[in-house]
Amino acid sequence: MIKKELVLVGNGMAGVKAIEEILKISKGQFEITIFGREPHPNYNRILLTKVLQGDTEIKDITINDWDWYEKNNIRLYTGETVVKVDSEKKEVVTDSGRTKSYDELIIATGSLPTMLPIPGVEKEGVVPFRTMDDCQKIIEISKLYKKAVVIGGGLLGLEAASGLAKLGMKVDVVHKSEYIMQKQLDPTGSKMLQKELEQLGINFLLGKDTKEIFGTSRVKGIQFKDGTKLEADLVVMAVGIRPNIELAKQSGLAVNRGIIVNDYLQTSIPHIYAVGECAEHEGIAYGLVSPLFEQAKVLAEHICGVEAKPYKGSVLSTQLKVSGIEVFSAGDFKEGGDKKAIKIFDEQDRIYKKIVLRGSQIVGAVLFGDTKEGNRLFSMIKKGEDISHTTKVTILQPVGEEVSESLVASMSTEEIICGCNGVSKGAIIQAIHEHGCSSVDEIKACTSASRSCGGCKPLVADLLKYTLGSEFDADAQKEAICGCTTLSKDEVVEEIRSKGLTHVKEVMNVLKWRNEEGCSKCRPAINYYLGMVNPTEYEDEKESRFVNERMHANIQKDGTYSVVPRMYGGVTNSMELRRIADVVDKFQIPLVKVTGGQRIDLLGVKKEDLPKVWEELGMPSGFAYGKSVRTVKTCVGEQFCRFGTQDSISLGIALEKKFEGLYTPHKIKMAVSACPRNCAESGIKDLGVVGIEGGWEIYVGGNGGTHLRAADLLTKVKTAEEVIEIAGAFLQYYRETANYLERTSAWVERVGLSHIQSILDDKNKRKELNARMDEALSVYKDPWKEIVENKKLKEELFENVVMS
Repeated sequence: MIKKELVLVGNGMAGVKAIEEILKISKGQFEITIFGREPHPNYNRILLTKVLQGDTEIKDITINDWDWYEKNNIRLYTGETVVKVDSEKKEVVTDSGRTKSYDELIIATGSLPTMLPIPGVEKEGVVPFRTMDDCQKIIEISKLYKKAVVIGGGLLGLEAASGLAKLGMKVDVVHKSEYIMQKQLDPTGSKMLQKELEQLGINFLLGKDTKEIFGTSRVKGIQFKDGTKLEADLVVMAVGIRPNIELAKQSGLAVNRGIIVNDYLQTSIPHIYAVGECAEHEGIAYGLVSPLFEQAKVLAEHICGVEAKPYKGSVLSTQLKVSGIEVFSAGDFKEGGDKKAIKIFDEQDRIYKKIVLRGSQIVGAVLFGDTKEGNRLFSMIKKGEDISHTTKVTILQPVGEEVSESLVASMSTEEIICGCNGVSKGAIIQAIHEHGCSSVDEIKACTSASRSCGGCKPLVADLLKYTLGSEFDADAQKEAICGCTTLSKDEVVEEIRSKGLTHVKEVMNVLKWRNEEGCSKCRPAINYYLGMVNPTEYEDEKESRFVNERMHANIQKDGTYSVVPRMYGGVTNSMELRRIADVVDKFQIPLVKVTGGQRIDLLGVKKEDLPKVWEELGMPSGFAYGKSVRTVKTCVGEQFCRFGTQDSISLGIALEKKFEGLYTPHKIKMAVSACPRNCAESGIKDLGVVGIEGGWEIYVGGNGGTHLRAADLLTKVKTAEEVIEIAGAFLQYYRETANYLERTSAWVERVGLSHIQSILDDKNKRKELNARMDEALSVYKDPWKEIVENKKLKEELFENVVMS
């Protein structure tokens, strides 16, 4: 059978989703070629905010890596843009001069960011937030400048603002409307969201119309039509998107706002399809991922000759999660006329729920603060379900039924469970029956459901339980440490202990790893577990560490490194400062920055200079790169501050010296504040200590990152010695029971604060934990002293291939 030539223009989420669906239906029908303008493989654009915030990298948001294209015999040309479609010759031409013929062509060129047509928009420092390159550009600017303005208070603008705030920039959001996210929220929900974001340090200027962007070659600020001005070093445009139809227009396809398509995603020219943000169906160009995946499925069925259910448009839903703030909206959520609303407003817990009805039919919903009912409500909206049988006071919970079971039972097989990756209920059921999947991890590996944000995990688990019935094994719902094995963290640790395993490769061989070399996720984890189980006997395997840990410095975008020497409790002296200054001058280090952890960061160090830099600094490493105890932030305390009740500096230094070099499942940040004014931000640290009259409060599980979490009060003690004892037991219990790369914030929520308290309240258990902690600390050596003094180690460091 001669295969047809299928060409996809655009390597984004919608286009590649169509290819995935085609491969499911008929893997041998087409020779597939994909052209992508960006230099990356297919990635999840929804998660760009996580990259902007510095919490993840491009590899972590990649949907289909390079191997996937090779495995499926797909020719991928990245960094190459199709500039012409000749529909008579049935061929495309790229900007590199490449010509490729096709039998069937899919155009998935996506959309372009809207840039306001105002004076100054072309200036340096004015950028959109749409692609990975935009993201990297913003990150680079944030290192040099501190005042950012985001124009646009919609979904994308707020996510960009949150990311910029996390990067340490002063952020103003400018929005033409009187309230933010007006397309997704009603005024009540909008004001609640604004208040939460303001607590993150984001300022809002609403009802403002931008007149121009001023500055010489580089932006200095913006001026509004009311005559007021605002200073800015960076302006991020987030005022919307427009379908990218230039190629289609030049090629003679019928276009309006987008490329006009019918119910099967066919354009006005035979054998040419359009899908995604560039397509316009019945006058609507969709910009959310779920409708695009629905389109992709219909297109795939039609192009493969399968009888397809026509695409009839989509009901929209939006889910936002910025710094732990949960927002959901769906359908027609504005009441008035023949539409009435049911509302619940819990001011104390900051929860707001609104259901909009037309008669006895639910047509829209807004949820703020608690969105777990979002999937169920969205399903009811799409079906136009009659809610006469519901108890409305509990937000339409079906009487006498569990919500989760009711939802998965009533959903059609076409309905989407995982919106991020477009995985339907039917696809998951198929994976259960045909591939024997019996856990959420196996479903994730087989279908990609829950692979991105993870918000659908509870629904996937419910569907597993519903489908398997009595065969459902609750104990099997463990989380494997990676796709190379089915074993969980606890099982791997138990096997290491019981079998006396001593090397990473030995673990993978004895425990029958699917991939005999492991991967970048499991190798560092196994290395950590081996060291945690046998701290005094295990020899750390450097090649199984991440690149930053191997180099003992943070690698930067341009290939240089960032060096952070240790400054206990943020305290330094003139001798250390002179040494740092001399090193900066001698090695021509381009940027010196004070970090949020009260230390000095030397940025732009060349790889070959790293040993010499550390040698001349003569200071211990600050482990700014490590999955370890990093910093203990302190305020000036009772010695200097008139409000201070305790000596925060001395305790902070004692804690940092005690746990220096301790390897942990994820990075650990601590803080000691001398009084409840909390100047060291102890309330959002992994372990925070606050001075009170006559003693100390100890807080745990805080996080100031993407998922903002206030720390929980663990206990109160009277002395600094007790603080160190409790901290040691807490950290050791975390080391022994947390999954690798699990922050304390997630761990505390998973195991429960009361459980941790019950362990630490037991004097004998606390003593045993501290004994094991001391054993782990006994093997610590400053890594750079070894490298500086050992020629062989230097050669190994720079000659070995670095694990990325």
